[in-house]
Amino acid sequence: MTRKDSTATQGLTHFDDAGQAHMVDVGSKADTHRVAIATGTITMQPETLAIIQSGTAKKGDVLGIARIAAIMASKRTSDLIPLCHPLALTHVSADFEVDQAASSIRCTVRAETAGKTGVEMEALTAVQVGLLTIYDMCKAVDRGMVMGDVRLLEKMGGKSGHWTA
Repeated sequence: MTRKDSTATQGLTHFDDAGQAHMVDVGSKADTHRVAIATGTITMQPETLAIIQSGTAKKGDVLGIARIAAIMASKRTSDLIPLCHPLALTHVSADFEVDQAASSIRCTVRAETAGKTGVEMEALTAVQVGLLTIYDMCKAVDRGMVMGDVRLLEKMGGKSGHWTA
């Protein structure tokens, strides 16, 4: 894409007028309190869920380690996503909710900062890594686990204001 004003890049902030990828200049934006909440699910065999709930997984406390992994991932998002700005996160929480009937676990992450750009990518990255950690810790007993429905639920702050799914 080298032609100016390409329809594929109109409205996309990570492309310049020539269609080249670039990091968005946020230098002139005001610092505001920004929050993003993201979620995703991992579905597994009922026996796998029982192992997680009983705390008998051979690798240890699955949800405790997944929580730490999610928080750590949020802090490394700019290392993983090429055009993300490094952010000074002020708060990150990762919560896990078991759905016995669906034999699944939902991970929900809330990320916050006071800055010039949002924290959606940090929340989404944290969810993905939290779910991947559950997979990694349980793959010896269930390689058929399925991760999905990863999405942004809510974002607050900045010029675009409050958004909910």
